[in-house]
This record gives sequence, structure tokens and C-alpha cells, in this order.
Amino acid sequence: ITAMNKARMRAIRCHRFAALDKSGKPTTAASPVRNVLRLEEVQPPSLRTEDTNKVLISTHYAGIQYPDFLQAQGLYQIKPKLPYTPGMDVAGIVVDKGSDVPDDELRIGDRVYANTALCPDGGGGTGALAELVSVSSTAVFPIPDSLHLSSVANIGRNYCAAYHSLKVIGNVGPNDLVFVDGSSGGVGMATVELAKAMGAKVIAGVSHMEKGTLPTMAGADKVLAYGRDKESHKQFKAEFKAAAADMGHPHGASLIVDVVNGDLFESLLSCIKPLGKICLVGFVAGQKLIRPGLLLIKEAMVVGSLWGRWARENPVLFRNNMNEMLEYMADGRIEPRADSIFPFDDSIKAFELFEENKARGNTVVD
Repeated sequence: ITAMNKARMRAIRCHRFAALDKSGKPTTAASPVRNVLRLEEVQPPSLRTEDTNKVLISTHYAGIQYPDFLQAQGLYQIKPKLPYTPGMDVAGIVVDKGSDVPDDELRIGDRVYANTALCPDGGGGTGALAELVSVSSTAVFPIPDSLHLSSVANIGRNYCAAYHSLKVIGNVGPNDLVFVDGSSGGVGMATVELAKAMGAKVIAGVSHMEKGTLPTMAGADKVLAYGRDKESHKQFKAEFKAAAADMGHPHGASLIVDVVNGDLFESLLSCIKPLGKICLVGFVAGQKLIRPGLLLIKEAMVVGSLWGRWARENPVLFRNNMNEMLEYMADGRIEPRADSIFPFDDSIKAFELFEENKARGNTVVD
């Protein structure tokens, strides 16, 4: 995406939610996401005199992940006011800044990543799919010269969610055992990469072994398939116990990062060690009731993992976490990557990857 020096700019706009009717109630069948997203020309943002703490970024790459697709359907926990511009993650170049943004923090021409969810007016993490983006300086992070901008365009949706679960909630340390399901997806692969960078051992779960290549490439010590039925889940539990024991953890994982939920969740309780934690990050297989008796027997803690509120309330700690993740990428402990890149004119195809359940890893719009 390249900013134009014109009175208008291009942006993707959503004018209605694909899975909701006009009254805001769920429809029996969602409309194709292509029917609710449009490439339009709109008024570009500019910095006013009173925007002393804001930064204007020329967008080179924007990340699109499953929550962005859900938001366009109207099924995400945060529903922006219509019409809106999707996208939370921006990677680009600073083209202007407010008078209160010091040069020792940001300069015009700096390569940066920005997260619109950290802005007071961020609309729940929207606005990235536009040629120019105006954000609070607190939401902007300089990028090391060694990193290509495309490789950092999914930090918010994927890596921030994973690192919050691993570090802030899980307090993962060297040689701890981590299990993550949905490990061929964006958050799943980021969890594998970050956990390995932190020195942990990782068992990655996928629905079937055809998806196992990606978490293996991300560094997982072991990849297991849990399937989609009770018999497969039963086999998975036995395989997990054997793998965990072989890795020196016969009592199970210290932390489980769950992006799948659904019928798989109760099987995960057989994989957690006593007083271990399960971080709920997503529900791609739907939501099921959690039986408290099972949590009691397993002595397991189940924690919802949403990093945005914590980041806004702990800006210094969050910036430290961001710098740690960028350092992991810069020094090679994490391999910087963009797995699927779409030209800006084809942005809607990035959303269709998630509609068709074909998305893997980091999806980026150029």
C-alpha cells in the first residue's frame, strides 16, 4: 500500500455486517464477505494543530487475520460503528507527527509498526486498510532495520495475543512444556515461535497432520493431530501423554494456549498438569459449556486471554514486551515471515482466505 499525495486516498470500507440483518440480529446464512467490503476513495487523514501526540503513517503493509474477518461479519466482540475501515496492524513509514512527539522517539522517515487498538479512538482495532493512517504515538513502535516491514504486519493480531498468554498469564520459562492447538494458524504459529524463543518445549496440535508442516517449520518439538471427533480426541490424549512423558513432563503441560475450544476443550484438561493454566484465546470450533467439576478434579486454571486492555493499562510493560518480540525477530530466534501477501486492490481476497478456512500463518496486504 503506497500513500498518494492527493486529496483522496484508497481504503477498504465495510458498510454492513455480513452475518447480521439490518436490526443487528444474526442471519440464518451470512452473506459473502465480498458483498460487504468495498475499495473506495475517501478523505485522507491529516494532523491538525491539536493533534500534538499523533503520528501519520504511510501504510506499506497491513495485517489481516481471523478477528478482522469476524469483525466484518459482525461476530467479533467489538462492533465498530458503520461504515468503518478494517485492520488493526500497520507497517509503514512516518510521514508526519505532532509537536509533542520527541525526535528521540520518532522521526519523519522512520520505519514503524502501529497498532490501532492501542489508540483511544482506535475503533476496536480498525483503520489499517488505508493508504494513510493516523494513530497515537503510544501505538507506534520503531522497527529494526534488519526486518522487512511485511514481516511485522501481524504482530498485534498474532504475536501480541500469543506473548500475552505465554508471558503475562502463563509466566512461561525455560524447559516449561507448552501445548497450543490450531497451531497452523496465525496465533498458533506465533505461540510456537515465541515459546521456543523463551526456551520452552512445545507440543503443537493440528486438526489433521496435513497441517503439521507449518508448526514444525515454526520450531515445534512435536506435532500431534487431535482430529474432529471423540475417537480422534481419545487417541490424541494418549499420544499427548506419551509425548509429554518423553519430553520430561509426565504430569502434563504447564500452559495450554487454546484457540480452538469446542469439543476439544475437555480433552485438553487431560493434558494440563495440576495448577497449570489454559489460556482461552479463540473459539474457531465454537463454544462449549465448561464443567466446573472437571476443573476441580484437574486443579486447572482457565483464563481468558485478551491483551488489549492490559496493554492500554500497562503501556511501559507492553512496550517492553513489544521490544522483546522485535528483538527475537531481529536476532533470528524467530524467523520473520509473511506467509500470504495480497496486493491492495485484492484485499478482499485476504478476508476470503478465512471465509474458506484456507488461511495459514501471517496474512498481509501490500
